[in-house]
Amino acid sequence: MSGADGGVLTTCPYCGVGCGVRVPAADAAVQGDVTHPANGGRLCVKGSTLHETLVPQGRLLQPLQRVAESGPDALQPLAWDAALDRVAGRFARTIAEHGPDSVAFYVSGQLLTEDYYVANKLMKGYIGSGNIDTNSRLCMSSAVAGHKRAFGEDVVPGCYEDFELADLIVLVGSNTAWCHPVLYQRIVAAKERRPALKLVVVDPRRTPTCDLADLHLPLRPGSDVPLFNGLLAWLAAHGAVDRDFVDGHTRGVDAALAVARDSAGDLDALAGQCGVQRERLEAFYALFAATEKTVTLFSQGVNQSGQGTDKVNSIINCHLLSGRIGRPGMGPFSMTGQPNAMGGREVGGLANTLAAHLDFAEPAQRALVQRFWASPRIAERPGLKAVDLFEAVHAGRIKAIWIVATNPVVSLPDADRVREALRRCEFVVVSDVVQHTDTAQLAHLLLPALAWGEKDGTVTNSERCISRQRAFRPAPGEARADWWAFAGVAARMGWADAFAYDTPAAIFDEHARLSAFENDGGRRFDLRGLAGLTRAEYDALAPIRWPVLERGQGTDRLYGDGRFSHVDGRAVFVPTAPVAPAHAPDAAYPLVLNTGRVRDQWHTMTRTGLAPTLGGHLPEPYVDLHPADALACGVRDGGLARVISRWGSLVVRVRSSGELRRGQIFVPIHWNDQFASDARVGALVNPVVDPHSGEPEFKHTPVRVEEFRADWHGLAYTRGTVDLQRLAWWVRVQTTAAQRYEFAGRGVIADRAQWARAFLGVDEPAPDWIEYRDDGSGVYHAAYIRDGRLQACLYIAPREMLPARDWFAGLFERLRLSLRDRASLMAAEPFTGGADAGPQVCSCYKVGRNTIVKAIREQGLTTPRQVTACLKAGGNCGSCLPEIRGLLAECALVERAEPA
Repeated sequence: MSGADGGVLTTCPYCGVGCGVRVPAADAAVQGDVTHPANGGRLCVKGSTLHETLVPQGRLLQPLQRVAESGPDALQPLAWDAALDRVAGRFARTIAEHGPDSVAFYVSGQLLTEDYYVANKLMKGYIGSGNIDTNSRLCMSSAVAGHKRAFGEDVVPGCYEDFELADLIVLVGSNTAWCHPVLYQRIVAAKERRPALKLVVVDPRRTPTCDLADLHLPLRPGSDVPLFNGLLAWLAAHGAVDRDFVDGHTRGVDAALAVARDSAGDLDALAGQCGVQRERLEAFYALFAATEKTVTLFSQGVNQSGQGTDKVNSIINCHLLSGRIGRPGMGPFSMTGQPNAMGGREVGGLANTLAAHLDFAEPAQRALVQRFWASPRIAERPGLKAVDLFEAVHAGRIKAIWIVATNPVVSLPDADRVREALRRCEFVVVSDVVQHTDTAQLAHLLLPALAWGEKDGTVTNSERCISRQRAFRPAPGEARADWWAFAGVAARMGWADAFAYDTPAAIFDEHARLSAFENDGGRRFDLRGLAGLTRAEYDALAPIRWPVLERGQGTDRLYGDGRFSHVDGRAVFVPTAPVAPAHAPDAAYPLVLNTGRVRDQWHTMTRTGLAPTLGGHLPEPYVDLHPADALACGVRDGGLARVISRWGSLVVRVRSSGELRRGQIFVPIHWNDQFASDARVGALVNPVVDPHSGEPEFKHTPVRVEEFRADWHGLAYTRGTVDLQRLAWWVRVQTTAAQRYEFAGRGVIADRAQWARAFLGVDEPAPDWIEYRDDGSGVYHAAYIRDGRLQACLYIAPREMLPARDWFAGLFERLRLSLRDRASLMAAEPFTGGADAGPQVCSCYKVGRNTIVKAIREQGLTTPRQVTACLKAGGNCGSCLPEIRGLLAECALVERAEPA
């Protein structure tokens, strides 16, 4: 569907908010779709810079097979027919020799629903195995399990409007300001309109989401279940129970209350267990009890746990007891991490589910799916969940695996074991957009996939809203849709008629018809109103929340009628006895590692790593820890440190943000071997999983931190490549016209000029090579200029003497350097009078910390609105506003402390 200017309306491919995007017909930056219900035209900085990722850099453009006899890195082009023949032949032979459970698919929430549907149908209905799982296992499968236990079906009862209608919003384990910025800005706007709206944040870290919180509960990691058991017991003790709802529409309340009272009935003991003052607990409980319109949003801090499912149910229990579900402004709300995690759940993308919210546990439901598909078989039992699946690869039980649109060598826990598993595997197929990922390096066969802007289909966001993702660019090279590749393999395995799709519209129609097949209303997932769409109607499909029982009529909320999806129509209270994390800190590993996202990056950076705008905010991987812990570990802010667990280690920059209490550290998930020498946090994470959901424990791994010693540090910008083998540590950052490298080394460099030329790949003699050296201080500067244009520059020094970074990138955008520019290069500071802007705060408008602080002090700014009016900072997506408020507070403190 096109906008009024002829542009294309599509959907953002990042987080689960599911923002609508408008791509102008002219070659311009993407814009928010003002008609989309999720965002109403607003985009975060990642969405706003999607056009920067639409580059040919690193694209996989044709099928490639690895030629072992020519060396481990030798890749040979292959025609698509031959590639699909090879996949089908190898999978068929493996199944014939070892059975259907000897093969597996590992897919992704980056897939469109149509891709997901075909892959699931092929594996479960035709190959006959449950061995298809998804990286969504890593982010929201605990929510799925919790929903199914409580409601009888994986249903998010509410919608985003409930956050604007609520009188109390509780954010649990969610740095919403950074991870779901557009939704957070909707909450901020609602609070500005109605200051009486209360915001409570439950999180061990004091993240930017705490910026406007009325109450922050910095609970001890792993103590969510006791916290909400305590709330459940408090509600019962203080009469905040909807007795008519509980008696008429639920079961199991007595057992759940007995466990809650036994485990969390003593507030003094509970406060000690959670690490939160009793007064704060009572304030939270009293506020929840007194506020009917309460929404509890939870995300990865809840889900990614060895007890994630129980955490979900402990939250849902509180809403069931108070009857706050399915009505405007209230309910538990699971916020997913990926753009189509929900769509994958609809079609059975998880190994333990069937399509259309049907279940392996019921023989009649398995038969229903097989009957609809007219398939020769149906998987009789759940397949292996992600961690167990790759363990089976490691053990040799799974002998062929097809990995699609995900990077498990980076993202899974105990990631070094995953890497070794793929090295051992007899046949590894990887479908991806880019050629060089940590996982692709282990593939026997690489298949080129379509990227955002080239794909056509649907996605479903966290509020059950189905949106169209529309192509606006032609497929480059030989890239093809993932559904097309799956269907091609299915045809070659003998099932051509069942996979004879010619468009995504045909797949979506089958998906919609299956949702309604023999569905008498017992399954709330029902798209019968979208079945039979013409191609034109599918192309024009507007965002709509399921269930869709009549054409054009979506559903905002579910369960408001008190009828749930269990056979008896009742919701279930699930007793949730607290269980300590499987691995406790000890003398050898005294700190607790928490992992998560940062504001401007996404997953393993295969997309965001290409966007120059997104590299400016937090350009390096880091470990954040309390200053006292840093002192005890012998590391300093800005220095390098090695973080070590029983499973692996990494090397990152030290940061002390003040967000963490003693004993806790935080490391982002994004960096991989393509962007840093040693920063895959998945290698450290313990492989413990939730027993119900199979979701890994990403929030609680015991570690220690040690100094990483280097003899010298460096900074380089270059249009070319560098010799990374010469370095002990490095990080790569994309800028507009060059690559930036931060690095460190060991040993003595005898001839720095010779070393620098070799490192930058500059042939001897370079016609325009300039340098500065001070052997006494260990400082060396060099630059390579060709035809008057800067090609590379390099700086080596003790760490504290390296120059400010941001102004260098601008020199690479100039067609010709002036004499002043050359002098600036050697002095390592601008001679133009421009001040160092400092670390980037506002990525949308590229405004640095120093610029903001200067404006605050010189112009007497006191509010974020004034900063925005002066500098534009915070005026687009708003995700930097918490940092701007922090700078305003810091400046106010300094001003009060300074003598008059």
